[in-house]
Amino acid sequence: MSLLDQYNSLLALLEPHLTDRTFSILAIPRLINDNQYIGWYTLLEGQAVLLSEICNQSQKSKIEKTLQDRINDIEAAVKSMPITAEQQEFISSWLPRIKSLGNPIYVINNEPVIINSLEDPILPPAPPPVIPPKPFWRWWHFLLLALLLFALLGILWYLFCPYAKEKPAIADVEPAITQPVDEKKPDPVVEPPKEEQPVVKSEPEAIPEPAPKNCVTREEIANNTDKPKMVMIFDNSASMSLTLMESQDSINKYLNTDFYSMSLEDADAYEKRMTRLPNRLSSSKEVALASIDKIQANVNIALVTLSACPVAQTTPFYGYDNRSKLKNKINRLKPLDDNSATPLYSGIKQASKMLDGVNRDDYILVISDGQDNCTKANICSLASKIATQQPRLKINIVDIAGQHKIDCVAEKTGGKVYVAQSPKQIVEQMNNAVSSMNISKPLCE
Repeated sequence: MSLLDQYNSLLALLEPHLTDRTFSILAIPRLINDNQYIGWYTLLEGQAVLLSEICNQSQKSKIEKTLQDRINDIEAAVKSMPITAEQQEFISSWLPRIKSLGNPIYVINNEPVIINSLEDPILPPAPPPVIPPKPFWRWWHFLLLALLLFALLGILWYLFCPYAKEKPAIADVEPAITQPVDEKKPDPVVEPPKEEQPVVKSEPEAIPEPAPKNCVTREEIANNTDKPKMVMIFDNSASMSLTLMESQDSINKYLNTDFYSMSLEDADAYEKRMTRLPNRLSSSKEVALASIDKIQANVNIALVTLSACPVAQTTPFYGYDNRSKLKNKINRLKPLDDNSATPLYSGIKQASKMLDGVNRDDYILVISDGQDNCTKANICSLASKIATQQPRLKINIVDIAGQHKIDCVAEKTGGKVYVAQSPKQIVEQMNNAVSSMNISKPLCE
């Protein structure tokens, strides 16, 4: 199979599992002029410009970051694709070619597009080899050391050798003895033996250290005064009713359909097919209900819903004993038939005002499939303000559609973005988003 055929097979495998925006970085090849040349096509509209010819460094850096984000999305999607081991190996062998530095990168309306060179990948240059330092010791060092050892041995031989010294002459002198003197020795004094009394040492009793608790007690719940709190922001707009069983291309086509040109029966059947279960809302609700059970009992939770402009709707905080009311409220969520929208800016702003984030760790979990369509206010500036005024408030985002429209909110507040585009990914990424908050201790039995 030629490289061109392999590349077309790769695109056919990837397209059903990627969003349109992510898939758009891969140009589509077609043979032209009687199969003599390869033409490269994309669904993006606009004038194509080489990335290397862009002079504005700020714009160029932003486009390079977008390109890296899309490549990261492709690698993440490949890991969760339900494919055979052979297909997995085939895709993995092509990933270096996608990331090759030899591929020309074009830009269309600030969107990067990779023209695959179909040649061996050119990877970033390897770091220069580390040259080990030259050894300090040379042959003359060892010669000098040997001379020092010989000198030391000569000194020792001179000082301690018995044949090198003259023996001192001993004069024969007779001692003058006058009269022996008897020395009187004092009578020994015998003292009675002392009885040793046993000394009993008392050892201090060891005080066992309390083992760290890996659960939350009922007392801690009752005295819950300064424990972390959490606000769950839930997108309840009409787009959340879209099915998870269709590709992003099909969804975009559905959203741009002129229903007035269709019969009532055809329009109704089309709508039912594109909103059939499992859809974004049903899967998100199911996983959110399960996630609430995993959050430790001394963490109170509030709900903010995004249903219509101009502002989001809030609830009070629910304690552990009232979590069933919170779950019932989530279970009853349903998009409005008219004027449905996503006031995300309002939702994040209101949620931050409900939390401390200064004297304790607090958390916000956003579950959404898009960006704010109620206001033109900059949501990234809002996130920067929250990070400055509430440095202990972390915001995690579960991005249902993989649009990366509000990544800055998580990045500026120390949180993370979890992309989920299938029922399986929604379960995994929601669990990851809650686990990273470290508020999952069980209730003590």
